[in-house]
Amino acid sequence: MTSTAAAHDTPAPYDAVVLAGGAARRLGGADKPGVRVGGRALLDRVLAACADARTTVVVAAPRPTARPVRWAREEPPGGGPVAALEAGLRLTTAEHTVVLSADLPFLRPDTLGRLLRSLQDTGADGALLSDRGGRDQPLVAAYRSAALRRELAALRTAHEGLTGLPLRRLTGALRLTRVPDPLASFDCDTWDDIADARARIREHGHVLDEWISAVKEELGLDLDVDTGALLDLARDAAHGVARPAAPLTTFLVGYAAARGEGGPEAVAEATRKATALALRWAEENGGTDESGGGPSAPDAG
Repeated sequence: MTSTAAAHDTPAPYDAVVLAGGAARRLGGADKPGVRVGGRALLDRVLAACADARTTVVVAAPRPTARPVRWAREEPPGGGPVAALEAGLRLTTAEHTVVLSADLPFLRPDTLGRLLRSLQDTGADGALLSDRGGRDQPLVAAYRSAALRRELAALRTAHEGLTGLPLRRLTGALRLTRVPDPLASFDCDTWDDIADARARIREHGHVLDEWISAVKEELGLDLDVDTGALLDLARDAAHGVARPAAPLTTFLVGYAAARGEGGPEAVAEATRKATALALRWAEENGGTDESGGGPSAPDAG
């Protein structure tokens, strides 16, 4: 890949503004940013998706969060999304700003990368997600900061303030491009939405990644490892040694990596060594479980 192509594929640096101060009327006034999906608060899930922002501003009353952010508040509080966006934008400096609501359980960093690349490629003022029905989602979007500031200033002048203005007054004046993504654009406005999100996370194709992400956040780990290799190791240890060997072996791999360099390479090397040992053990014992139960099930551990 040429340096020009690599630069083209790399999203531009950005700041993030997360709007988390809504009244959540359809949730009966519940603290929506704090509602947990997959063991993590909705706000923390969104903050994880924009973790590589240069500056992240959350517009709401301050609360504990999984990572440090800056806090802002519109005046008066509860003044609506346009006023909240302006309050957050005051604390940003990047050329591009990602604007997000705090209720997006399936938002991922790669989604923001797609939005930022679309913004770069098209020359539009903003790139936003569209949902399954083709509806615009202006609170899952990347914008040119200068365009936002220009139109916010125009709205303030025209309406003698921004309080109570609907977001479409702002986005209607911008040149926008759309990026379809029914999953990442899913937001939680009702308790039924919350139930749907919780159910989806527990589906077979999602639950493991969700669990690993939740554990890493809970333990304060910023480490990407090959979970497939670790699962293969656990299977080999369970099959070739004994079922309890699976969790104990993976624990020892983590411990060995922590004593070494502690990065993904250290985990990969410890996994390789332990896997080779488990396979040698299995060869010597004919692939049976020494606990006396015969061959272990393929998914043991």
